[in-house]
Amino acid sequence: MAKPEITIHNSETNEIVTREMNASEFAQYKLDQEQYKAKQAEAEAKLIARQAILDRIGLTGDELKTILG
Repeated sequence: MAKPEITIHNSETNEIVTREMNASEFAQYKLDQEQYKAKQAEAEAKLIARQAILDRIGLTGDELKTILG
């Protein structure tokens, strides 16, 4: 797998350098991707759990908002 590219823009000289990530940048990139996927999975699990509760009590999300709002 080719490493993603990173773009660096020097605002003083207006020089733009695009290069492949180095080892430490790539390791951080992979860690960030894993954390993002974990957060997405957690958020999806929460939505499924909330919907299961609403289904159990027979309400829609809008009806619950109306009751609580």
